[in-house]
Amino acid sequence: MPSDSSLAAAREVLRRTFGHNDFRGLQSGVIGEALAGRSAMAVLPTGGGKSLCYQIPMLLRPGLGLVVSPLIALMADQVAALQQAGVAAARLDSNATMDERSDTWRRIADGTLDILYMSPEGLMSGATLDRLSNHQIALVAIDEAHCVSQWGHDFRPEYRTLGRLAEVFPDVPRLAVTATADARTRDDIRSELRLLDAREFVDSFARPELQLSAERKDGPVPARVEALVRARPGRSGVIYAGSRAGVEKLAERLADIGVPAYAYHAGLDKNLRHQRLTRFLQEDGAVMVATIAFGMGIDKPDVRYVIHADPPASMEAYWQEVGRAGRDGLPAEGITLYGAGDIAWALRRIDEREIAPEVKQVQVRKARQLYAMLDGMDCRAAAVRRYFGEEGVGPCGQCDLCVTPPATHDATKAAQMALSAVHRLGGRYGRGRVIDHLLGKTKDVHPNEAGLSTYGVGGALSAVEWRTLIDQLLFDGLLREDPNDGRPLMALGDAEAVRAVYRSERPVAVRAHAAPKARSERPARPSPILDEPLEIQGLFAALRAWRKDQAALQKVPPYVIFHDKTLLDIARARPTTLAALGHASGVGQGKLDRYGAAVLEVVKAA
Repeated sequence: MPSDSSLAAAREVLRRTFGHNDFRGLQSGVIGEALAGRSAMAVLPTGGGKSLCYQIPMLLRPGLGLVVSPLIALMADQVAALQQAGVAAARLDSNATMDERSDTWRRIADGTLDILYMSPEGLMSGATLDRLSNHQIALVAIDEAHCVSQWGHDFRPEYRTLGRLAEVFPDVPRLAVTATADARTRDDIRSELRLLDAREFVDSFARPELQLSAERKDGPVPARVEALVRARPGRSGVIYAGSRAGVEKLAERLADIGVPAYAYHAGLDKNLRHQRLTRFLQEDGAVMVATIAFGMGIDKPDVRYVIHADPPASMEAYWQEVGRAGRDGLPAEGITLYGAGDIAWALRRIDEREIAPEVKQVQVRKARQLYAMLDGMDCRAAAVRRYFGEEGVGPCGQCDLCVTPPATHDATKAAQMALSAVHRLGGRYGRGRVIDHLLGKTKDVHPNEAGLSTYGVGGALSAVEWRTLIDQLLFDGLLREDPNDGRPLMALGDAEAVRAVYRSERPVAVRAHAAPKARSERPARPSPILDEPLEIQGLFAALRAWRKDQAALQKVPPYVIFHDKTLLDIARARPTTLAALGHASGVGQGKLDRYGAAVLEVVKAA
């Protein structure tokens, strides 16, 4: 067990360096293990302070702290934030010049560098490891550790090599941290990183500041995304689309209506991607439209919404991506648009991948679990938390399904008709033809088809109602769509489940979905700033303007100077002394020394 004095020292670093009064959740337990020289694995929610779990021990233990991180953008962000807090931090990556690399190695040799960030490829190169092995290492942290696992949503083979660190630094504690890992992924991480005897910390996946919603695609997706963004003016957001072309078109459409929107995908020039990322990070109210190439590397705390124009591949990817919103703890939203065609496309992509059959089977299951949540009728946040193995979970009370429980009706008999029709048609037709068959409206119908018992039995429902039901059956896995070179054909899905529906042992319920007009008028989640008195709103705006100028001078994102939450705390307290300013959340001694006098001037002038 860590001593009381070591945890007291950790709290002092937390307060003095990072400006927080006490630890949250499981932070103290994880930090205690590292301070005691023991390895651990920590699964903490996005925005739950994972980085502090290794940064604080690195500042207290003798030697250099090593952080393995998958993306240059993520490393740059964290190093900039640490430097603002007065921590001696640096990174070695492909963007570093020879002079910068030489200076970093000099500081390592001098013992004047506290924390070094590197990619797995950079760290595990023979020359680098040999060089580092000659120095005292305080702690090795493996960030985004789910990348180790083939069962995770973002498997990176180079992460598998990190198991060797147990041999290279046998007496150095290692800490694996991530925000998204189910039980199987956690087992894989522990095995690959040789952490089988290490203590495991898994915190609640609750994100009470994040309001989740999802809706079936009904009409043109670009128009729906535009309506959602228009309802959230001046707010920073991230919009995920499934293709590069879709990203470009959405970004152009939003720019045409005056939204500072930028396209980001792997097909863009590296320098252009960097320019757009910098603008997104530095501008208030900027919107990034991106593929999954834009993901883990984003620590911007004031993202107020994430919109999935196309769904992600799994629950892990969903939680990682919507987790980009509300990292500062202020209200944020995660909105997902989805359709039956999306799950068909996702399953087709999995089927086409050259991966082991058991991995393919797991990925299919993960995709179906995601769509079961999106098209489900129970609390979304609770479904996510149960997916990650959390027990005793209750409704969140704020997702769309909690606020407005969907009306449903029993469609079991109609489902039996649809399944029977698909079976009798032998999997030779698409959904439009199946619906015409059920309605008895097939053009130039062949006598054999007209003689089938299912021909024309569905006249009690409209074509739109049949389409909605077929979507439901696809989401439930009772039907599937075979690609057929872009002309999908309907076929029966899980045989046992289909038989259960035929026998009326498995009921089929269909949700009554809101009309597109009603959905577009659903208001955005209100900003907490608007609930404040006008004098606080005015001071908050003045502090943001000051911060923006400071960020421009230093060429850093505004949030590495102070988060919006910190500025709001200052605006509410209106401190008149440095001591009083130091009590605001997020104001450590380094920032107090650097910015305190200027902030007090802004407060005084407002």
